[in-house]
Amino acid sequence: MQGKLVLPVVGLSLVGVIASTFVVVREQTRTYRLVLASGGSTGEYYAFSQALATVVARNHPTITIEVLETDGSLQNMDLLKTDRAQLALVQSDTPVQPPVRAVARLFPELFHLLARAEADIDSVADLRGKRVALMPEGSGSYALFWPLVQHYGLTADAMTPLPLPVDRAQAALAGGEVDALFRVITLGNPAVANLLQTGTVRLVAIDQVDALRLSLPYLEAQVIPKGTYNGGQPVPSTDLPVVAVNALLVAHETLPPKVVHALTSTLHQNRNELVALYPRAAMIRLDTSGDLGLPLHPGAEDFYRQGEPEFLVEYAEPMALLLSVAVLGISGLWQLRSWLLGKQKNRADTYNLEILALMEAIDQAQTLEELETLRKTLFDILKRVVTDLDVDRITSESFESFTFPWEIANKAIYHQEMRLRSGADAVDQRGS
Repeated sequence: MQGKLVLPVVGLSLVGVIASTFVVVREQTRTYRLVLASGGSTGEYYAFSQALATVVARNHPTITIEVLETDGSLQNMDLLKTDRAQLALVQSDTPVQPPVRAVARLFPELFHLLARAEADIDSVADLRGKRVALMPEGSGSYALFWPLVQHYGLTADAMTPLPLPVDRAQAALAGGEVDALFRVITLGNPAVANLLQTGTVRLVAIDQVDALRLSLPYLEAQVIPKGTYNGGQPVPSTDLPVVAVNALLVAHETLPPKVVHALTSTLHQNRNELVALYPRAAMIRLDTSGDLGLPLHPGAEDFYRQGEPEFLVEYAEPMALLLSVAVLGISGLWQLRSWLLGKQKNRADTYNLEILALMEAIDQAQTLEELETLRKTLFDILKRVVTDLDVDRITSESFESFTFPWEIANKAIYHQEMRLRSGADAVDQRGS
């Protein structure tokens, strides 16, 4: 009798193994098409989203990301809530909706208050009675402006607020149609740099961060370093205190953990590819604390904890015991390798010294050819630093301290190039 039961039991076991294998293979080869709600097509969110979509497609062919242009954080949250988008970029102050989960902290976004030089605006309080250009309603910048000015005792009736598209707002400030412009953007934004080059617009400090945090706890103190927007004649002329929020990548809670794990992995393990397309991605830092202001998506949490890939966790039980033991062994070896790499000596000081030496060479450059060579050297340094960060040869904290001098050196090359081109044009005009 027992002999008669052996074949059916073996047959059922084979069917179970085949079925489990089929499920695993199907999940591994499944294609995911995701919509990423970003921001306006001329903004930082959109540029970063395009770079992320490109790098994800390059490293994870089964994941396709469509970048959707939007009005900003509030609309992005609504798109996630209604499942019209699976991913979104939002500011850390954005009200959280139930289906939203955090994936990663991306980069700080600094409050930029720009004012006409003749407008006598030295602080936020001086906006009383002034014409102020704002970003469109529904954008994160627009939403942040009102609690900020309220702290300084201002309301909408105390000034003339003018919500405008980005390009129109900048043109209005440059043309003197408004007295000030408020934006929340990443450090070194080219559009802001262009406004400041006119000499008719200047940056205004935003202080009182500790008091602001009593009602706006998501704010953090930041500094716009001296020379960020012009190295030759420094703009700003000194380190300028401001406040900031953080840009976050968030996902719908129903997005499969393995997909979010892949996206989180791309942000940190393929950072050099992102930086090549969007240099400010260099400021992305690995945050294993899990404190992003809202619950982590399980796929992101798995990455930060250096857990196993999600599909192995989900389908481990149907697998044979021997395969499970093998997977655990490989995982243990990988954890050991990561730990050993993490003990490598920090080399950030060496890179900072290279940047300082490069700054001296930039100041002494006399030809555009020299500047191009220096630019290539600067990006080669960044590539080496990012590579070292990815293999834990330098710490995240040291990497953050490196990004500011690198940005300043990059700006210095730009301004030196403009100076040389202006000189060449002047010579040509005298010759003609």
